[in-house]
Amino acid sequence: MSTETSARESFASEKQAANLAGTLGSCWALIKSRQTGLLLATSVAGYLSARPHTASLRQTASMLLSLFAAVSGTTALNMVFDRDIDARMARTANRPLPSGAMSPSEAALFGAFLVTAGVGIAVWMSPLFAIVIAAGVLFDLLVYTLWLKRRSPWSILFGGISGGMPILAGRVLRTGKVDGLGLLLALSVLTWIPAHIMTLAMKYADDYLEAGVPTWPTVYGFVSARHFIALSNGLRIVALVGAGWLLEICSYGMALLGVSGTVMLGLSLWSICRPSARLNDVLFKFASIHMLGSTVLLTLGTVV
Repeated sequence: MSTETSARESFASEKQAANLAGTLGSCWALIKSRQTGLLLATSVAGYLSARPHTASLRQTASMLLSLFAAVSGTTALNMVFDRDIDARMARTANRPLPSGAMSPSEAALFGAFLVTAGVGIAVWMSPLFAIVIAAGVLFDLLVYTLWLKRRSPWSILFGGISGGMPILAGRVLRTGKVDGLGLLLALSVLTWIPAHIMTLAMKYADDYLEAGVPTWPTVYGFVSARHFIALSNGLRIVALVGAGWLLEICSYGMALLGVSGTVMLGLSLWSICRPSARLNDVLFKFASIHMLGSTVLLTLGTVV
């Protein structure tokens, strides 16, 4: 084999490897791994909220695989539907679809495959578990994204409902029913959504206006949005502490839930009195930290 032929083959191999790496990178970007990981963490808390000491590692792994596929696929399909919006916003213009790194048909096929696989695994595990997951997918895609997102700032509540489904699904898989505690756990996630989304909507208000997406801050004003965030954080404290009490977690866990929730509420109330872009950023970052920390506390509180 000539040196020239060898060089061409080496170049072709490197190009194929680069293309594969690029495709995998685009797929990873489509699923919003941090958001997906956070929702998976809540599902573990929901699952372990019932008879944690007899939990099955195999069932837990299957649950996480099912939810990972369903949540990731839903997120990918959302990006397909919202690619025109993303292209008009500086914050999202570099995502795989508006940047041209992946075609809409490829992303749609990828998302549809994941959703089908996720719901399929769920049906195999438990019909009710599958119904909860499918409800989350349908709320997110049909109600939130296709129906309300471009029409009403109230779409955030329906997006929150779909966000609460993984933690509810985890408990449903373990108990075989939808109960009050499961709904309370779902409420704790739903009330996290405003602090996470509205702070982002305030920071990028001009982007959302340019894209024609009606957000709460741009429709009802920043003051109203800050009050909404404070209200949701207050309800979140009630939901988390109520869930912790029903789960009978240790006193230290209850105290940490109360203190961390109070800090979150305090920050949101302070943002009403002394609004600033910096404090808004702090609220946005702390909202996800608080969500993860509360999930860990509920999880550890049920197994320790």
